[in-house]
Amino acid sequence: MYYPYLRGKQFELILIRDNAKLLVDNGIHPIIEPVKEDFAAIKRALKVLDEQGVSCTLILNPQVGQEPVQTTSILQELIEDSFKDYSKVLIGFILHAESNIIDLTKLLDKYPKFNFSLLHYGYTKGKELAVALEKYKNIKNHIFIEGFAGKLYQRQFKKDGITRVLVRNGFKQQKKNANYPPSEHFSDLHITYPDEGMDGFGDYLIVGDEYSESGGPAYAVAIHMTYLGSEDDMFIYHFISDQTDSPTDPGGKFLEALKKLVKEVNKPKSLIFKSRACQEYLELYNKKHYPGLGTVKKLSMQHHIELIADFLRREN
Repeated sequence: MYYPYLRGKQFELILIRDNAKLLVDNGIHPIIEPVKEDFAAIKRALKVLDEQGVSCTLILNPQVGQEPVQTTSILQELIEDSFKDYSKVLIGFILHAESNIIDLTKLLDKYPKFNFSLLHYGYTKGKELAVALEKYKNIKNHIFIEGFAGKLYQRQFKKDGITRVLVRNGFKQQKKNANYPPSEHFSDLHITYPDEGMDGFGDYLIVGDEYSESGGPAYAVAIHMTYLGSEDDMFIYHFISDQTDSPTDPGGKFLEALKKLVKEVNKPKSLIFKSRACQEYLELYNKKHYPGLGTVKKLSMQHHIELIADFLRREN
């Protein structure tokens, strides 16, 4: 039902590995786009996911990064080797503006034992594609990236037994952390996806769809925390450090931002879900400990997944 879209950075892979039980218990299906040629972290993460029975999609033709990971590397080292007996790993194929249908059908023919997720990300010949895919039984998900696959295009891919998912980028990226407002709307797709004619929904968590190898110097530290309003509409807090004019003292800036988060959590009618990730933030504040920006981002991503998992439990 929920399809979070992750790039295969190490802290993101640790996130899904450490939360495998949460994922399987709540029907959460991670989409993973590899960004590193070193597959050790992906192998560790997907081994745990498979053992726990978590279905996930591994993208075969990554599009991000200065030099996107080669499809041949993913095929040879992962699909044909490490993951060849993993029943829960689906092959993901991105259909972008310049994709060739023949490349996809060759893969579908070559790997009939694997199920596929097709990610529609700018391909325009929907009717032609639908006809070419008609005979294949190993396509399980059509995943549409909002803004890159219109309603008329989506109509071509209604078929019994195939899940249709809409992925929306709810995170409004700012060039500078200091520019984030205290709070803003994130998404209502977790509620409205049936109105969109979909069986599931996805997002890029609190990271957004823009990819960078590494962030620049942190003139300001921001902690991003999603929360649900009175009608379960989703918003996001941006807790920003007071210091914003120098790249020095990231630990001090983190504690400034964290102090604001803790103040919001401790309000009598706080809207912040008391997730395990939120509890870890409180413990970091009590210890006055700065774990590094990668861990900070991982905790906020975990909080987002826990928040959606709690919403799905309440709805079901």
